[in-house]
Amino acid sequence: MSIYELKPRFQALLRPLVVGLHVRGVTANQVTLSACVVSVAIGLWLYLAAPSLAAFGLIPAWMFLRMAFNAIDGMLAREHHQQSRLGAFLNELTDVVSDAALYLPFVLVQPFSPFWVGTVIVLAGLSEFAGALGPTVGASRRYDGPLGKSDRAFVFGALGLYVALGGPLPGWTAVLMPLLALLVAWTVVNRVRRALAEAEAEAADGTTPKQTTGIQ
Repeated sequence: MSIYELKPRFQALLRPLVVGLHVRGVTANQVTLSACVVSVAIGLWLYLAAPSLAAFGLIPAWMFLRMAFNAIDGMLAREHHQQSRLGAFLNELTDVVSDAALYLPFVLVQPFSPFWVGTVIVLAGLSEFAGALGPTVGASRRYDGPLGKSDRAFVFGALGLYVALGGPLPGWTAVLMPLLALLVAWTVVNRVRRALAEAEAEAADGTTPKQTTGIQ
């Protein structure tokens, strides 16, 4: 089970806020871009400025808020008729950029290997690419786990909180990034495999799959 499956409950809590934002003229694309700008600013600042480890507390705090931003932009798009082709591109591309920026500072944390952190970043981008390609083969946008975007946000948020609280990571955690890389690679395979299976089933039934691309 992926954390993504809890999204409907989270959206229900945010719906009154979404309605208020719509009334004030806020658009889905504005929310999408704002979340990306903040993510990149936090990630690059932590990486380039190398502040005290306590600053890593920004990561879990922002990961939670970012999930809210991502839910809000999708709800504005779907429920308030703000879907657009540009929004579809922004929705996918900004997620990959934001993830890369927020994972990057962990190359500074011992005992993590910069190589394996970089590998997780690349595979995370590929997993979203694999999910987004579903509709090109006649399937839906795939969100399969075991380590989708929401799950990765939880893991890196928890790591950021641990680092911020001053707890040195034990030596055995050096294997954590290779393990995460393996799980993300498994996610890529699952998304491709299940998209192909869905497309074949839809072709056999002669029906059109429900599109879940998150167009804004």
